[in-house]
Amino acid sequence: MGRKGFLYVFILLFLSGVLLLMDEGITTGVMKYPAADNPKDAGCLKCHRGIERISDVPGMANLTCVQCHRGNPKGRTAEAAHKGMYANPSDYRVVDKTCGKCHADIVERSKKSIHATMAGMISGTRYTWGAQKTKNAIYATYAVVDRDGDVPTEKGAVKALKQLPMYDPSKPISETNSPADDYLRNQCLRCHLWSSGHERTGDYRASGCAACHIIYSDNGTYEGGDRAISKKQKDRPRFHRITTKIPPFQCIHCHNRGGRTGVSYIGTMESDGYGSPWSDKAGKKGGKKLHGKYYNHLTADIHYQKGMLCIDCHTEQDLHGDGNIYSKKEQAVEIECEDCHGTTKSYSKLMTSWGNPLRNLKKIGGKIVLISKKDGRQLVVPQVKDILKNGSVLARTAMGISTHMEKMECYACHARWAPQCYGCHAQQDLSKRSSDWIDTRKVADPSKAGIKANRGKTAYTWHETRSYLRWESPVLGINAEGKVSPFIPGCQAIFTQIGPDGKARLHNKVFMTADGTYGIATNPIQPHTISKESRTCEDCHANRKALGLGSGIYNTKANGVDVPFELERIVDEQGRQLQATSHYGARPFNKEEMQRIMRVNVCISCHQYTRDPSIWKKVTTVTGFAKTDKMHQDILKGILERDTKLR
Repeated sequence: MGRKGFLYVFILLFLSGVLLLMDEGITTGVMKYPAADNPKDAGCLKCHRGIERISDVPGMANLTCVQCHRGNPKGRTAEAAHKGMYANPSDYRVVDKTCGKCHADIVERSKKSIHATMAGMISGTRYTWGAQKTKNAIYATYAVVDRDGDVPTEKGAVKALKQLPMYDPSKPISETNSPADDYLRNQCLRCHLWSSGHERTGDYRASGCAACHIIYSDNGTYEGGDRAISKKQKDRPRFHRITTKIPPFQCIHCHNRGGRTGVSYIGTMESDGYGSPWSDKAGKKGGKKLHGKYYNHLTADIHYQKGMLCIDCHTEQDLHGDGNIYSKKEQAVEIECEDCHGTTKSYSKLMTSWGNPLRNLKKIGGKIVLISKKDGRQLVVPQVKDILKNGSVLARTAMGISTHMEKMECYACHARWAPQCYGCHAQQDLSKRSSDWIDTRKVADPSKAGIKANRGKTAYTWHETRSYLRWESPVLGINAEGKVSPFIPGCQAIFTQIGPDGKARLHNKVFMTADGTYGIATNPIQPHTISKESRTCEDCHANRKALGLGSGIYNTKANGVDVPFELERIVDEQGRQLQATSHYGARPFNKEEMQRIMRVNVCISCHQYTRDPSIWKKVTTVTGFAKTDKMHQDILKGILERDTKLR
């Protein structure tokens, strides 16, 4: 039997509009497959006794093995029975013949989604490496065209994307021949849906629809009842079950690099590699490795602490796409904080920012309630309008400042930490060929082309390391939507190329972008580290690092990076941008904005004990608003002089 085996059995979900009827499929109490239900499967079940029923949803529950997997159930040997079989019926190379027969719309949309194209990662990397002038996408994992006649360019959609080129080191570096493309092919692109990804602890999954909807444990071992399948062999799903109730750890099989939003959501961030503390065995580290890294445990996102799954916020459209091809994730995601929590002026309207209904958000007993997609549990969703009226003094003060609510993302304050990986040192070795995540060998079973073992040896060998890691006080700036947002390194590429002769062709090179900034990028992000307690006022208004000015401590050149500023510094005091951003509209604060932000700290030192904004509104009505230090000094002088006369 093939590497993925018949356990890839899969037909995409949502059959007959029964989304929430499908059982969780990630517990040990699943139903075994009764042979009597489908006599046509009797041949398969002679070996695969005890296998779980793929689903209990009417219609899907009656699908035969052959309807999904093909093959020959009358075969007398394993080889004969498996001839022509699809190990993974949901793989994109065969999905139109399987899942797509019932779910053509979802399959078509998902192939054009960011999850499939990786357009954001590709465009961002190529722009910061100087390989393309535009920040928007030109290339994808595989060529894709939007043929439905609807391409809303005003939302960032594009008509088509070409397949990412291959790099030829015998030719000059150019826009169509960049080492960035080889880097992407060998390292970064392991998580697109055409691939089954990295086969190691924490990263096991399938390709295609099953990447999300067939659950894998971190260990990648089978826990079901099929007697023909080893419980020790790695790279197997937990059960032969399909589910829409996708747990966060399934998402984290991919979302542990780049923005790291998956691992951040559960409160973990990779460590510097120490593996501390020690285990109870002499000389053995006690840290558990996931995704090839050791992890520190930090404060988890409040939504995770409350028991929410990723899918409780992110909609079907967020995950499968809306049928358009986008360059960046912010163009493709429809959910916003305000959609559930409302604004200072109105309660949640129970719909996304794109106007689509949030089906698991209801108004019950005068409260906005989220209904868990996992178990139906009800969670009351706090409303900003109520907090502004009845919240703490600090909350009422912060939310009572109109510019905070109009010009800032909620998570600019409520994401108290964010993963920050400074200095992404990437070394390419042209003397050694390596595997390519988007070049696959031709195999007898096309549904297995995306597994790790079937990658072509058409890329070169790469090694990665970093300068240092941080999580505290994320940098702030303006995101693509024009709002204040956390920024994290993503990524600060410092490139070394070793030639076939073992000598360096390029050493610690930082590319320049078409816009004249250094290609060590820092980009806006929703860190998925939301906390009820916000960042302190001082952490933004009295912190040079938060403004993007750096800490003034790290010596970049002495650490082997030839740029004239430290890695945390994205802007200078005059408001000149130093590091690239790969999203149009995203930028550091300008000089005026930085001065205004820092001036607030002068006020905080005196005003923090009287945080009711209505008081200061009355004061400014009398004295006027102090827009500059001199105006503030003049007001204070006048007050003090009047006070002296009264004495």
